[in-house]
Amino acid sequence: MLNRRRLLVLGATLGGATALPFTRLIPVDAEDRDPIHNPHRIGQPAAGTGVRPTVTAFTEQMPVPPVLQPVQSASGVDVYKIAIQASTAELLPGLKTPVLTYGGSLVGPTIRARTGRPVKVTYVNQLTEQANVHLHGGHVPAASDGHPMDVIQPGQSRVYDYPNRQQGATLWYHDHSHHTEAEHVYRGLHGFYLIDDPAENRLALPQGKYDVPIMLRDAQFDQDGGLVFFDDPANRTTILANGKIQPYFPVAARKYRFRLLNAANEHVFRLNLGGKEMVQIASDSGLLPAPVPLTELVLSSAERAEIVIDFARYPVGTKLVLSNGSDPVLRFDVVRPAIDLSRLPGTLRPLPALPAATIERDVAMSFDLAGTGPVGLVNGKPYDPNRIDFQIKRGTTEIWNITNADTIPGVQHTFHLHMTNFRVLERDGGKPLPQDAGLKDTVHVSENGKMRVQATFADHLGTYVYHCHFLEHSSLGMMAQMEIVP
Repeated sequence: MLNRRRLLVLGATLGGATALPFTRLIPVDAEDRDPIHNPHRIGQPAAGTGVRPTVTAFTEQMPVPPVLQPVQSASGVDVYKIAIQASTAELLPGLKTPVLTYGGSLVGPTIRARTGRPVKVTYVNQLTEQANVHLHGGHVPAASDGHPMDVIQPGQSRVYDYPNRQQGATLWYHDHSHHTEAEHVYRGLHGFYLIDDPAENRLALPQGKYDVPIMLRDAQFDQDGGLVFFDDPANRTTILANGKIQPYFPVAARKYRFRLLNAANEHVFRLNLGGKEMVQIASDSGLLPAPVPLTELVLSSAERAEIVIDFARYPVGTKLVLSNGSDPVLRFDVVRPAIDLSRLPGTLRPLPALPAATIERDVAMSFDLAGTGPVGLVNGKPYDPNRIDFQIKRGTTEIWNITNADTIPGVQHTFHLHMTNFRVLERDGGKPLPQDAGLKDTVHVSENGKMRVQATFADHLGTYVYHCHFLEHSSLGMMAQMEIVP
């Protein structure tokens, strides 16, 4: 499987993809394929397969992924059914792009769960190849975690149990089938899973149609509008917001809560409103202790952040552009006045106390380039589903020292821990950065970077993985296993 798919890349760019909305369809020039001189690429892909699409900016409205309704709600459990299926999506005007989907659309349907109310989802694999589902950020039993080797064969189905015994948060679900996760997610196997928490009701944050999930990701297209996967991720220069290129989104002159997800395989977004203020209220695993005003929000692959933008500050007719660096991604159009009963309180939700750590562990991510192809390593070893790397006693608290051990210039990683979340204690020997705040399950590790995080493993027993969430890296073996024991 790995040889057939020939995963190609190290993915060394930091925010390297940019929107190119006004250029005509032209072949993307081939880059130097020598990995010594081009650390972004490993392998020998065909050159010149990508095009830069012609799109007139801000002519199409950004859709909001539909909220899926349960097929059954009984005995305190909401039951859903979702097909894993091939489909097409109009990502480029007038062209149908073949995609892989949950439920038929590139951004899968949103599941809105509730803290304390369990959910069961039956996924039916209608593809011609195996797939699975990982609830990213979910504290779930091992049998429902979407372990990379725990796949759904074509024509088969599987029920995933999600207890939702965690605070409100913006989660997402995506494929995690080993060796194929990178291509499957890139081709569209991703969607939102939002946990609404009754404990947040007293805060009166924006809700309903003023609580909007936005999935950001990158893409590269061929002449026919197909997605190009076997190429350098740096060539994925088209940014999609909920599956659309540079859309607009009409808003009322009031506060909105936007749930931002970086669903790109390997990309770091640097989001801004041209110097205007946005207020971060949550990170990966829920609310921050207090709102944090920002003029730039940094999101690496798989990270989430919730922000509030108060459009009442702007007169009707204002057009406010969300950009990635200097490249426009999405325009908010203030189209009408509105009565706003929502609030942005000064205090949100205190972070839990940090218990004393009982052990420290080291986790080093790197590549082995000695063989015929790159091999991803964690602590010097490629992923082996028959090997347990860490055995952890349930209920204990640990400190993990996570390092980017690659010697290739420019190579970066993003670390993700399954089953639980963590707090960032230090970055590169100093204080955490703003993007490290709150309860996290994913964190960006820059070139030569070092992270010190603390986690409590309190929920479930069984085997879970931890890995680089630059998905081409985990596909090549940059993943390891922990076993939570009584």
